[in-house]
Amino acid sequence: MLKPKVLVVMKFIPEIAIDLLRERFEVKILCDPPQGSRAEIIEKIAGKFGIFCSPENKIDEELIKTAGPSLKVVGTISAGYDHVDLTAMKKYGIRLGNTSDASTESVAETTVGLLIATTRRFFEANHAVKTGEWKDVTLGWMCGRGIRNSVIGIVGCGNIGTSIAKKLKAFEISQLLYTSRTEKPAVNALGGKFVTIDELVEQSDFIILSIALNEDTKFIINKERIAKMKSHAVLVNIGRGGLIDQDALIEALQENRIGGAGLDVMTPEPLPLDSPLMKMDNVVLLPHIGSASIETRTEIAILTAKNIIAVLDNTAMSTEVQF
Repeated sequence: MLKPKVLVVMKFIPEIAIDLLRERFEVKILCDPPQGSRAEIIEKIAGKFGIFCSPENKIDEELIKTAGPSLKVVGTISAGYDHVDLTAMKKYGIRLGNTSDASTESVAETTVGLLIATTRRFFEANHAVKTGEWKDVTLGWMCGRGIRNSVIGIVGCGNIGTSIAKKLKAFEISQLLYTSRTEKPAVNALGGKFVTIDELVEQSDFIILSIALNEDTKFIINKERIAKMKSHAVLVNIGRGGLIDQDALIEALQENRIGGAGLDVMTPEPLPLDSPLMKMDNVVLLPHIGSASIETRTEIAILTAKNIIAVLDNTAMSTEVQF
């Protein structure tokens, strides 16, 4: 009997995950470019049972129709799934698996590191060392703001936001504010206060975005809310670039109306080299590496493979998106 077929549209997937798939499927891997071009995916998707993809791959009705009735599952190697057309998935009866829990701790770790690097000016200071700017040090040279005794605001307190809150609580902050779809008992137990998004941006010294991107959250940080922030506020985004009106953020940073920004996600990705964000000392940019620990990337690859296999076996996925 012929094995059903799976299309893997990512390069450098850990072999342990590919081996799991090969036990049950005929596996086709698109290697060039690393995420598979749109044209190549469209060309190769016909007749496939499943697709193993990343947020760089748009899963829309065109692709689903091209795949044909054999397509039963999409496995995305990410917690977010804003790249997937859920309406089309539901229309054609296709199941979606994500990796919602597997990356929690690594993303939370990245968030804390990005916050510290931004507010304490680590990248700017490192540049000073390498370019010879480090000479006579005055009392105020390279000073940033500390986290201790600050007000932290977290937008989105799912698993990742809650983990961030737990980690930052250890810094002896003065207040923890958060906004989410509902109150979170685990965050309340840390002393967190459930507030509106506008209250949060007005009162926080550090604002962290860890919320999913959808039609309701797109540009949740817009020009009006940026205008409400404290003049020294630092904005950290580890969710999706579309959560922020990037043009409004650039304008505020250029005019020094807020203290700075630490961005692991932006619009578009990769960010063009001529973006104004590239030229700013008060911005720290990372190339979407929130989950980039060896352990986590291996775990989420295995989880994605197991999600696809679960659909073949007509069983529950470990992490299935309900729609």
